[in-house]
Amino acid sequence: MAIERHGTTQRYSDMCAYGSTIYLVDRPQTLDANVATQTREVLAGVEKLLAQAGSDKTRLLMVTIYLRNIEDAVAVNAIWDSWVPRGTAPARVCVEAKLRHRDFLIEVAVIAAR
Repeated sequence: MAIERHGTTQRYSDMCAYGSTIYLVDRPQTLDANVATQTREVLAGVEKLLAQAGSDKTRLLMVTIYLRNIEDAVAVNAIWDSWVPRGTAPARVCVEAKLRHRDFLIEVAVIAAR
C-alpha cells in the first residue's frame, strides 16, 4: 500500500495518508492576525486537506492544538465548538508551545479516518 503525500517540501508534508488513516498539519496564513482569525484559517485549511484525502471534519480521530499563549484557548474553543459537528468531537489536547514562527499563534496536528 502506497503512502500519499500532499504539500510536500524537503522538510515536511502538509498531509500524509496511509490506508484509511490521514495525518495532517496546518498553520495560519495571516501572520499579523489575532488568534481568532488564525484559528478560522487553520480550521479551513484542515477541512481543505481532509477533502483532498477523501475525508471531512466528522472523521477526526485526534487533534493536537498548539497555542503560543494558553490564555488564547478561550477564543480558540469558542470557534472550535461551533466548527466541530455535534457528536463528532475527536480526542483532543490543547497545549501551550513555543512555536517556531514568531507570528504563529496557533498550529494544529490532526489524525483522521477516510
